[in-house]
Amino acid sequence: MTAGFDLPRWMETQLAVVEDALSAWVVSPAVPGGHVAPENLVSAMRYAVLDGGKRLRPLLVLAAYEAVHGDETASGCVGALRSACAVELIHAYSLVHDDMPCMDNDVLRRGKPTVHVQFGEAGALLAGDALQALAFELLTPLDDSVPSAVQARLCSLLARAAGSAGMAGGQAIDLASVGIRLDEAQLRTMHQLKTGALLKGSVLMGAHCATSDAAVLAALAAYGEAIGLAFQVVDDILDVTADSATLGKTAGKDADNDKPTYVSLMGLAGSQQYAKDLLARALQALNQSGLPDTAALAALASMVVNRSH
Repeated sequence: MTAGFDLPRWMETQLAVVEDALSAWVVSPAVPGGHVAPENLVSAMRYAVLDGGKRLRPLLVLAAYEAVHGDETASGCVGALRSACAVELIHAYSLVHDDMPCMDNDVLRRGKPTVHVQFGEAGALLAGDALQALAFELLTPLDDSVPSAVQARLCSLLARAAGSAGMAGGQAIDLASVGIRLDEAQLRTMHQLKTGALLKGSVLMGAHCATSDAAVLAALAAYGEAIGLAFQVVDDILDVTADSATLGKTAGKDADNDKPTYVSLMGLAGSQQYAKDLLARALQALNQSGLPDTAALAALASMVVNRSH
């Protein structure tokens, strides 16, 4: 499925467009009355978003759009590019808030001090709030570049992925589970919400920019669900096998904080096998989609499972 596909070259092309768009959009925009956002707030927002991160979620948006649309690059589609940036803003905001002392209390993210260390707790809180709002602003341009029905669908997908039945709900379960042994079903639910929902949502947002075919969307949803869970399984593995310099964040923190993980539940070898099983499930879903070219999505799934950081 990925034979002959040059993932690094494809990623380089897509990421250049995403980085340029993020840099252009995470600015101090004029608002009614001629006011602009405070410069210290914008600085914290840009610090949180730019110059770091895997950008997996934007890549999934763009790869899904290309797989469904076929004859147009995703970066040329206004809705797909705005969706790619919006999911990254939501992801960035979640990391800013997760790292704060009231949550995970971490001091290192993407190889540099976390936002609350650099800008203070109040500055970090406001930066996260503003990034979340900006994500939905990007999905609702005032011109006709994204049809209103598509805008509504994209906003709905992102809100559900990020809210109480998605990422925020998963984080709440995570915080409540410290020191508690979860069974496999409970752990899976937590990670499907905390991490998986936004990854799955990214795939569906890209697809919805180009199709409403129920069978295709169902197959891509299954793909997104599999890699969303695989990402967290591998994260748990790396937390015990990689060092902080490699990860760009504090290694071993889950064990130190007595958090339930796949490694603590299944062991290292069991977790590694489970990640491979989830990759196989994701690739099977792509085969069932009927789409002629899913090479980018397949390669991204392999990258998720085989990554070293």
